[in-house]
Amino acid sequence: MSEVQFQNDIEKLIEVLPLKIKRNIQEGLLDDAIEIVLDIGRIPEIRLGNGKILSLGNDNITREDLDYITKQLPEFTSDNRSGIAGTLHRISAIRNRQGKIVGLTCRIGRVITGTIECIKDFVIQNKSILFLGRPGVGKTTKLREITRLMADELGKRVVVVDTSNEIAGDGDVAHPAIGKARRMQVSQPEFQKDIMIEAVENHTPEVIVVDEIGTELEAAAARTIAERGVMLIATAHGNTLDNLIKNPTLSDLIGGIDTVTLGDDEAKHRGSQKTVLERQKQPTFDIVIEIIDRNTLAVYKDSAEAVDYILRGWPITPEIRKVDGNYKSKNNETDILKKVEELESKVVESNKSPLSFSFNRQKYISENKKHKKIYIYAVSRSIVDKIIERLDIDAAIVRNVEEADFVIAHKNFAKGGTKILATANEYRLPVFFVRTNSMSQIQRALKEALNLTQEDQNINKLSNYKDATELALDETNAAIAKLSEGAETVELQPQEKIVRKLQHELVDAHGYRSISIGEGKERHLKIFKEENHD
Repeated sequence: MSEVQFQNDIEKLIEVLPLKIKRNIQEGLLDDAIEIVLDIGRIPEIRLGNGKILSLGNDNITREDLDYITKQLPEFTSDNRSGIAGTLHRISAIRNRQGKIVGLTCRIGRVITGTIECIKDFVIQNKSILFLGRPGVGKTTKLREITRLMADELGKRVVVVDTSNEIAGDGDVAHPAIGKARRMQVSQPEFQKDIMIEAVENHTPEVIVVDEIGTELEAAAARTIAERGVMLIATAHGNTLDNLIKNPTLSDLIGGIDTVTLGDDEAKHRGSQKTVLERQKQPTFDIVIEIIDRNTLAVYKDSAEAVDYILRGWPITPEIRKVDGNYKSKNNETDILKKVEELESKVVESNKSPLSFSFNRQKYISENKKHKKIYIYAVSRSIVDKIIERLDIDAAIVRNVEEADFVIAHKNFAKGGTKILATANEYRLPVFFVRTNSMSQIQRALKEALNLTQEDQNINKLSNYKDATELALDETNAAIAKLSEGAETVELQPQEKIVRKLQHELVDAHGYRSISIGEGKERHLKIFKEENHD
């Protein structure tokens, strides 16, 4: 079924609305809508994905309007949710103290394909995956698409535990969006944990999909499922891995957190206090993915390692994966996976012939990933390019910070880049600062960012190399030393304007004065003590 056919389900939602609301819904108005909000005594509203709120006409909602809608819906469950059979739309009720409905939230459910292309290589590894993210960011959409991928393309036995009918829609027949996967409905939210266990015990699934694990008992059920060797795909309350670690109810999903008292020697070895937090056991989920926005995901490929690093205060950066507006991977992961599948098919064929064929999936994917992307702020691009070339690093400078793997910024200009640094922080990008635009400073930052060591190939190529800028700054330092030893003035070699600016900054930082003298290519700095200035 095509995406266009899925989108036509919106008409079924419009059909249950009163005429005075229908006539204000123009064609295309609901294309980017998340929900329609109807409250007694207020004008109906449409809430869009970009945060905007639009009014639907000028007439207030009445009790008769709400009754008109609810009479066309199945009975509301104990969690005040209902839906429209055969669709993914969810209708939630707000009641007064007497139990009468005084408001409705009509959540528009859609099937959007391609949202998991950038993480498909993780999904096909048969590891349990936990998605985190704020409401409305697309967690359920991704669960639905993973379900279809597993059931249809990979041919696995998939069972969806559908508590709110958001994954597979309302009604007895599951929505086509989940493909051949089976769906088990949950009559009341508190029974979700029981249905999760029942699914494993009664229906021999290879994969179980669950939306919104939110209680300690559900977390325990998830661990039981994982320990039985079943792949688990789920979402949980919490925006980030940090939030989950601090949540005592759900921390068992990532191994549980316990307070441990270290011995004196161990505390000294770690450089920490004697009482520390540590992970209790192996996490239920192998991979944790934070959904930053609809097209940006932060992936912790080894949840155990990530939790340990966070608890010890060590820096750890998730791998950022993105999809563009057409939901095609910017990391070319789809092309890589197609090639992987071709190569793996050769492995199968080789089993039928005397020829041997060796193929390492993980090594191939890692070697073919696009090179590292660097965003620079107030840092010399020419020097960065030169270092990349001389060290033979597979990296490139990008124009937008959102596309980068890390940022290199000039420390003296950090205040002017507040917005850039805030964006880097939002996308979990590490930032490496340099004090000057010198070859050694920038090289050191790149080596740290890329985790290069002196043993790495080509790393010694720049050990004794200095470009014109660094030589000019060395000359400036030598001149400053002469002034401190008693010299009255020192003149430097002619330099370009951008280099002279760096020299002026260096002189000023040491408490001396400098002026530029000479014309054209002969223009250079004259450095002196304050009292020697004419």
